[in-house]
Amino acid sequence: MTIWQALLLGIVEGLTEFLPVSSTAHLLITQELLGIAVDATAFSFTVLVQLGAIFALAVYFWSDFWNLAQAFFKGLASRKPFEQADSRLAWMVGLASLPTLLVGYLIHNLVKEIFSEPLAGAGLRLLVTAAILTASELLGRHERSLAAMTWLDAFWIGLVQVLTIFPGSSRSGAAITGGMLRGLDRSSATRFAFLMSLPIMLVAGVYQAYDVLTNGTLDFLPLIMVGLIAAAVSGWYSIRWLVHYVSRRSLYPFVIYCFVLGVLCFVANQFI
Repeated sequence: MTIWQALLLGIVEGLTEFLPVSSTAHLLITQELLGIAVDATAFSFTVLVQLGAIFALAVYFWSDFWNLAQAFFKGLASRKPFEQADSRLAWMVGLASLPTLLVGYLIHNLVKEIFSEPLAGAGLRLLVTAAILTASELLGRHERSLAAMTWLDAFWIGLVQVLTIFPGSSRSGAAITGGMLRGLDRSSATRFAFLMSLPIMLVAGVYQAYDVLTNGTLDFLPLIMVGLIAAAVSGWYSIRWLVHYVSRRSLYPFVIYCFVLGVLCFVANQFI
């Protein structure tokens, strides 16, 4: 992998991590187009570069995370953890994140094996993403705000996201779909998806960073730094764009995009 390839992969990661289009699929496609070997190093880079996207998320929603953290610890100190709305929301974010963190840890090594067929894996992720986004638009009521969210809503969103670990569709798309299927409007479902992305991505990134450090595979550290910076910058603009987009329009353009690109991946896989 070269510096320019790391830069391009970082941009792709940042642009697609938070959009409901499966960032993993796009990274697999980009790696295939660039001729990058799909091995343990590529997998580590894919996970570690997400730390740049995490930074962008933390910066964009800094006030939201700060308010949730304050309310959470104040609730614990006063022994009334669920009294304030922000404190309840913080607990709900944790509840929704737990299923994915637990299952992701248990099948971490198995997930690596999916990377053996880049185009087929990407196509499957994209088609599943198209399917769940279609379900969210057709079946969701899109009436409730984040203030009306319940514990059952949070648990349901967490379960929906777990189901997409295999075959690995868009994490943000799954969380948004889970919220919309419970009647949340697009803006509220998207905001909650962003809020629960931080603990999940942070744990995954830190775990992979520890794995890389303990195994001594630091030869590609400069490449990771380039990818991190690129992912942070492009990720911030991607978040900003999606927040404004979902407040006015449906997710059907993403459905069409994922479906068409997914089919193309399967077709290309037959000839490459």
